[in-house]
Amino acid sequence: MALDKNFLDYPNRKHGMDHDRYLWRNMFDLQPVLLDNDARLAFLVTIPIEFFPLNPSGNPFKAPGSMVTQYPDYRHYSTRDYGNRVGIYRLLKKLETYNIKANIAMNAEVAVRYPQLLQDIIGAGHEIVAHGIDMDTLHYGGIDECTESDQVTQCLKVLRSMSGQKVNGWMSPAYSESFNTPDIVSENDCTYICDWSNDDLPYTMQTRIGQIIAMPVSQEISDRQIIINYHQTEDSFVTQVMDQFDMLYQESARFGARVLSLTLTPYISGLPFRIAAVDQIFNFVMKHSDVISMTGSEIITKLKINK
Repeated sequence: MALDKNFLDYPNRKHGMDHDRYLWRNMFDLQPVLLDNDARLAFLVTIPIEFFPLNPSGNPFKAPGSMVTQYPDYRHYSTRDYGNRVGIYRLLKKLETYNIKANIAMNAEVAVRYPQLLQDIIGAGHEIVAHGIDMDTLHYGGIDECTESDQVTQCLKVLRSMSGQKVNGWMSPAYSESFNTPDIVSENDCTYICDWSNDDLPYTMQTRIGQIIAMPVSQEISDRQIIINYHQTEDSFVTQVMDQFDMLYQESARFGARVLSLTLTPYISGLPFRIAAVDQIFNFVMKHSDVISMTGSEIITKLKINK
């Protein structure tokens, strides 16, 4: 059967980007970006705190970390629950030890189920980032826009009410978006989004009502990617984070400040035999006097955003 004559007609195919969210740029051609006190790196730690239902629908796909075996999958459910009961507190203790303020990307369902955990996080001075309703309520291409808008509004309403914070940031469950997600998030008064890991600096994206900042939250330098997906060791994880630091630190001497992004998952890095790796990373990064721990909102405020 012959292809429809419009099959290869892609309206956004053009020189540069294949969408109108942002313009292509060479980061190394930008004017140097500055931080307070001549700091060279902003250290952005992101910790997703997620709720995985025991009976996920998996529509249209199962998020990474979702249940695996036949219902009831207590083996994986309890492992994830360990992260929210025990592992997160190990990570919070390490953050406190090194005076690091983190972005805590939280499902609204976590706040509802574990309000004391939310209060402990707020009390420690960390920033809450909206992370959707739960890990089975996803954003994806083809979702009805009204349905997605309701999901975003519901998530932000819960987190803003229960945390007392503005909740300026958004990170989609599984980093999955529809074509409308940045627009909907911006229309709900978020100032930055964490799903686009294509830069080492924040940059502006266009939405229906103006601009939103894309925050460089790394999906590659994360415990899930390196330890779980790539099946590499904790020592390898530490080495790769240090290598990431060294290159960004080297570039910052010539090209201006950079953001070192690190994503840690409580049920992965919060385990007893892995927490030493987190300690090693934090110690290595924070021993540099020209590195500043910053949350997403602080980065937007203190780092000049190039367009």
